[in-house]
Amino acid sequence: MSKQENPLLALVGNNLPPFAQIKVVHIMPAIEQILADNRAAIATLTAKENPTWDDLVALEILEDRLSRAWSPIEHLSGVKNSDELRPVHAAAQSLISAYGTELGQNEDLFKLYQAVKASQYESLDQAKRKIIDDALLGFQLSGIALEGEARSRFGAIKARLTEIGTTFSNNVLDATAAFTIHLEDNTSYRLKGLPESALAMLAQYAKQAGKAGYLVTLDFPCYNAILTYCDDRELRAEVYKAYMTRASENGPDAGNFDNTKVMEELLALKQELAQLLGFENYAQLSLARKMARQTDTVLDFLQELSTRAYPLAVKEKEELVNWARSNYPALVGEEGLENWDVAYFSEKMKASLYSVSDEVLLPYFPANQACQGLFAVVEKLYGFTIHERHGIEVWHPDVRFFEIHDQQGKVRGKFYLDLYARKNKRGGAWMDVCTSRFLREDYLQIPVAYLTCNFAPPVGGKPALLRHADVVTLFHEFGHGLHHMLTLADLPTSGGMNVEWDAIELPSQIMEFFCFERAGLELISGHYETGEPLPEALLKNLLAAKHFQSAMQTVRQLEFALFDFRMHMNAAAMTGKDIQATLDKVRQEVAVNIPPEWVRFQNAFNHIFSGGYSAGYYSYKWAELLAADGYSKFEEDGILSRQTGEDFLHNVIEPGCSKPMMELYVAYRGRKPTIDALLKYSGLAD
Repeated sequence: MSKQENPLLALVGNNLPPFAQIKVVHIMPAIEQILADNRAAIATLTAKENPTWDDLVALEILEDRLSRAWSPIEHLSGVKNSDELRPVHAAAQSLISAYGTELGQNEDLFKLYQAVKASQYESLDQAKRKIIDDALLGFQLSGIALEGEARSRFGAIKARLTEIGTTFSNNVLDATAAFTIHLEDNTSYRLKGLPESALAMLAQYAKQAGKAGYLVTLDFPCYNAILTYCDDRELRAEVYKAYMTRASENGPDAGNFDNTKVMEELLALKQELAQLLGFENYAQLSLARKMARQTDTVLDFLQELSTRAYPLAVKEKEELVNWARSNYPALVGEEGLENWDVAYFSEKMKASLYSVSDEVLLPYFPANQACQGLFAVVEKLYGFTIHERHGIEVWHPDVRFFEIHDQQGKVRGKFYLDLYARKNKRGGAWMDVCTSRFLREDYLQIPVAYLTCNFAPPVGGKPALLRHADVVTLFHEFGHGLHHMLTLADLPTSGGMNVEWDAIELPSQIMEFFCFERAGLELISGHYETGEPLPEALLKNLLAAKHFQSAMQTVRQLEFALFDFRMHMNAAAMTGKDIQATLDKVRQEVAVNIPPEWVRFQNAFNHIFSGGYSAGYYSYKWAELLAADGYSKFEEDGILSRQTGEDFLHNVIEPGCSKPMMELYVAYRGRKPTIDALLKYSGLAD
């Protein structure tokens, strides 16, 4: 196959991936060719006697070519998974992983960076110095100092981690897809309580499967609807059990996609990797490139939040149980509420106290209006305009494509928007890089992002209607997108997504706050039939309910963070039972909704086992502290203040990772962050 025939080898300049032309057969030849070309070019570069900064730029060009070819393949594995793609994706991923390990242990390449530092470091600007320093640290963490058997073992571990991380994710995907409940029209009474929009979604699922009636699945929009609205307690329990035992030895598909052995091996390999590099445990290794350098720093931070949140969470749970007993005495026994009852009664309690509910709000958040409101917020804050482009090749008809233009009309960034859940699409929401900003000799490579969500799709002739929580998710992911697309860094390695991992959520989380402000909600909302914004009374009630069960939500995040961190601090080999015991101990300390013993939440915890958040889940709360403190400046200066928006843009977003995040943050805020704002915005303090 020639270069001209392989679309993955033709991704140059500002060409976008030709998704309609990319076939599975293109993947391996493209990746093999690029890796071979890169190896040859690196051999030539490292043979030079007096390397310069320009040689480091040449390395960036090589890496960018690989990234551009691999990006659409990696993306397709998440949004259009298939039996045909899986083995080829895994094989190519293994090649790339091995190549990365090889580069990290390439002594000639290491010496090249050392030589440039020795000869040119003092004459370079801070951004270029940081690239060199980060690269040299990367070599150390890639085992450059290892020799012989230890070096070989390091490479084998890295390759295996890549392989079984994919296995973990695929098991979750398959377990999610395996479970369905088909309800004929004459059994639809079991869905009593579900709003019309949810019923239409389940009917559409059935139609797509060639069935009459309704189809209950474990796709999150369906799972959430059942747990939140369904009056049939047995059905809620059945769906909860199926969801919370995915990829485990329990539940309706017990053992079929079991991730237990995968988790055991992942943890063992990560611990061995850390020890090879001289760390006591994987948590220490994880922190080597984060803002929080010490394990005690993380644990103290999480403990302080727990001390503040847990008593309030206990109170909130008691209030929920008492309210449910008072209002639904026949449904709540002496044993209290089971976990499949919590969302159901919480939604009813919220509706009762604040006259607001997801179902009442849904008509006011059609997806298109939410997007237009989001774009309007970006325009007011930063002065950028966002325009849709048609005729771009995409991977599904629902996908849309947009460009961001600056105040001079120049294209600053581009993005794909894929909003809806569907078969063979990984759950959750994420932003990923398609192409990075790169100032080349003869052109500027424009950054392009993938923005992916899993909202309920349009059904019954109505537009897609979003929950307010969905709108928050949309704003969150777009914040990541802005961080990537609006950088002014000239090299990909200086881009925004390369900041310290525990700071990466700052731009995303700061965007969430605008979803809870009158000024933001007036732009985001608009009834799908009339276009009318949220009525005043409903708007006030939504804002009043902002902190409803916020302490319970906080301890839930702390449960995940502490479990993740403690598990990766454990230097001993861990069995599935040990993993469960670690989680159980954390729950006894901070959880107020203790699940049944058969729950295996961890077996589907993609974030930490296959998603890059190992010993890093705490970063959501860590970055939330930065975001809350950073957002307080908007409160001081005006919620949609252009000046404050531009201050944040110029000092935090545009520099990318050219400086440490704390330095960027202080330049924006004028001081280091404090925990006070986080406590306030989390409803944990006045």
